[in-house]
Amino acid sequence: MEEKKKKSRILIIGVTGNLGFQLAKASLHQSHPTFGLVRDLDSAFTDPAKSHKLHSLSDAGATLLKGSLQDEASLVEAIKKVDIVICAVSSKQILDQKLLVQAIKHAGCIKRFIPSEFGLDPDKTQISDMDHGFYSRKAEIRRLVEAEGIPYTYISCNFYMSYLLPSLVQPGLKTPPRDKVTVFGDGNVKGVFVKESDVAAFTIRTVDDPRTLNKVLYLRPPGNVYSMNDLVEIWESKIRKKLEKTYISEEELLEKISETPYPENMEMVFIYSAFVKGDHIYFDTESCGGVEGTQLYPQLEYTTISEYLDTLL
Repeated sequence: MEEKKKKSRILIIGVTGNLGFQLAKASLHQSHPTFGLVRDLDSAFTDPAKSHKLHSLSDAGATLLKGSLQDEASLVEAIKKVDIVICAVSSKQILDQKLLVQAIKHAGCIKRFIPSEFGLDPDKTQISDMDHGFYSRKAEIRRLVEAEGIPYTYISCNFYMSYLLPSLVQPGLKTPPRDKVTVFGDGNVKGVFVKESDVAAFTIRTVDDPRTLNKVLYLRPPGNVYSMNDLVEIWESKIRKKLEKTYISEEELLEKISETPYPENMEMVFIYSAFVKGDHIYFDTESCGGVEGTQLYPQLEYTTISEYLDTLL
């Protein structure tokens, strides 16, 4: 009988963050030898939230390594232990991946690099300079990875469920409205929400899959692609009550964005991008050379928007 193919060894950078932690858990769950890079292991263990995550990963079999995106020697040392590198740092640290790209090139052993994106496809957004470089920085890392000839997969999952959905896309609110709701644009443009743990599970499935090599993996799960009118209707059916709707036109939203200082206006910029411009789904994934996660991995279960909204009742 043919020997079962060995699972790739995975290094996750940003393992104490929300997505990084989920990636590490998914990697362990899918039986990959899993390594987490931590800038300062000693101080991380004195932070209760980080310490809890690190202990649970360590107990589950992950190997924790000391290293940082500012220290090339520590990066190369960690990279040489693995086959796959996944970066899940915050948006503020996107350009800090430049040294990581050089370290991957230097190490010469990496079969796949997944840079820190995990949002909209930065090459597809239609919001010009409204985002203060949020997407252009991600695109810059893509171009660097490609120029260096490093094998990659880019993950385009659109919005996390923890972002905007808890308020039913109502800026400033923490919970869904029970009386009045604001709808942006005509309310018919669809956006996509995916739970972080599901993003992590789909991401880990790609690492040894030749179908995702040097491609963008898009996530558009059925049951998670809805317009604002759809979201309001689903919520109304759950609370058994009609909400009073106020529609904000594209012009009014753009005015609000320009009147609101950065970074306070970014929530509205992302709403404009998704629910007015249609940046999540205006293009066909296949014709632009991408692949869609739920089509590649139909057996992977995920949380739907309706199921997530049930937890907010």
